[in-house]
Parts: sequence; C-alpha cells; structure tokens
Amino acid sequence: MTAQGPLAGVKVVEFAGIGPGPFCGMLLADMGADVVIIGRPDGGKPSRVVARGKTSLTLDLKSEAGRATTLRALAAADVLIEGFRPGVMERLGLGPEAVQALNPGLIYGRMTGWGQTGPMAATAGHDLSYIAVTGALAAMGSPDRPPTPPLNLVGDYGGGALYLAMGVCAALFERSRSGKGQVIDAAIVDGVASLMGSLMAFPPAGRFLDRERSVMGGASPSYRCYRCADGRDVAVGALEPQFFAVLLRLLELDPAGVGDRHDRAEWPRISAMIGARFATRPRDEWAALFADTDACVSPVLTIDEAPAHRQVAERGLY
Repeated sequence: MTAQGPLAGVKVVEFAGIGPGPFCGMLLADMGADVVIIGRPDGGKPSRVVARGKTSLTLDLKSEAGRATTLRALAAADVLIEGFRPGVMERLGLGPEAVQALNPGLIYGRMTGWGQTGPMAATAGHDLSYIAVTGALAAMGSPDRPPTPPLNLVGDYGGGALYLAMGVCAALFERSRSGKGQVIDAAIVDGVASLMGSLMAFPPAGRFLDRERSVMGGASPSYRCYRCADGRDVAVGALEPQFFAVLLRLLELDPAGVGDRHDRAEWPRISAMIGARFATRPRDEWAALFADTDACVSPVLTIDEAPAHRQVAERGLY
C-alpha cells in the first residue's frame, strides 16, 4: 500500500532504542514517512505501538559488514534518528560528519537527555531526572507530600520526542530551499525548559510555581483532584470564576461560606470543604451530575476505563 500523509516519500533510518527516539519515529511514520529500524542482534523487540508503520533490520554495527549496510541505507535516507549517549555514533564511524559527507542532505536527529554538551552530557538519566532539574517536577502535586512523577509524558515525550519531531520537520522544510541537511541536537532537558517558558514568567510577576502556592500544580482548591465515596477520584479544573460558580452550585455549597478562593491561606480550608462534598457520592454519580456543564469536573479514569469514555470513544483515540 502506498504511504499517505505529508511525509510520504521521506525515508527515515531509526536506530533502535527506548523512549523518545522511537516515539518520534512513530510520529513521523504516522505522517507517512518510510521508517526503518536498525536493531542490534542482542536487542529486544520494540513496543508494537511505537513500531507501527515501521520495518526492521537487524545489523551488528560493530562489524564492517553491518556498518557498510548501514551506510548504504543512510546514503539513500532523508532522516536519521539516534538516541545513544554522546560519542557513541562517532565511535561507530556513523557520526554526523562521516554520514553527512556521504549524504549532505541528511537530517541527523540526535535524542539525548542532557544534550551533546555540558558537564552531565555523558551521565545517565531518566524522565524524572530531567523534569527535576528544570523546575517542572517541584511545581506538581500535593503540597503535603513529595512530587508525583507524571509518568514519562513531560520529559521523554513532551520535551523530547515532540521537539525532535518538530526539529526534523523544520529541517526538512529548510532543506527544500537550501538542499542541505542539519544536525538536530534535541535534548529532553532543553525541551522541558522550553515547555516551562511561559510558567517561568510567573515568579517575577508575583505568582508562584512551588507546590504550596501554585494555582495549577495541585494545591489550589479550584485545580486539583478529590477522592469520592467509592475511593475513586474526580479532577476539578474550575479556574475561571464562572466555572467555579457552577462547581459550588452543583456541590450545593454556599459561596459566602466558601470564601475567597484566591487567598492562599484559605486553600486548605476550602479544599477540605469541597473534598467533604465529593466524599459523599461515588465518582460516577458526580461525573453524571457534572456532565455537559462548564464546571470542568471529570472522572479520573483508569487506562482500562478510558477507551470507553464517550469523547475518547467517539474520536477513536485508542
């Protein structure tokens, strides 16, 4: 079947790995690119989700035959994606200088945690490491406990894979005018810092990002999760005054008794009041009550429940 999409005809060579590199390759394949995974003989199989739309080739990159086959593939490729530590590809004879001498139009995408340079470039890390040092993790979660890791969505996929995919697409567009390839140094720590850009303007403006005072981090009574009578949870995102008014009305709480939700000293008391109301009914009863309102109240669904949610199901997300 002929590939369709904006990247149809684009040839991508992806070196097998885990996390953001394969996820970026998946995004490119979803947009029509022809993606070939080069895996090691001793490597495991990639997730069937991130491998969708791709083909695989097993090569020993430390052998002359393996490198020769790889270089032939790269000579005909438009994009390379690799997620090794800095210097590994160079030691294999597959670094940007060597490969782009063979194929000057190649887009060389490098996915790392810390980047190609800096004092920590060669050290190990994970999603949690990168969001910790950029200030993102400290702003998330309840103020009375350590931060909760937000899966690996913020670092690996948000700050890593999506930024690499954007860089690759931008470089492909630029190549259409110059005919030249580029090296994309996509570091997760860089991407997360970029994602934090608008929020970093908060402290100079007198607003806060720490868990005790952050409006969107989980401490505000208007933007957090509450436990229901059945032990399951609802998510409340009633930031705007008109949305908060709907929330209080359906919870049958007197706005005068609730008081000023903008007073951070009052947040624990107001959260306790709202939490006490949510604790009186099961999650799905509250979900039915708030359905089709502007209170921004949603059931917190498990991954098993999520595909059946009416909006998720209608759009065929899973």
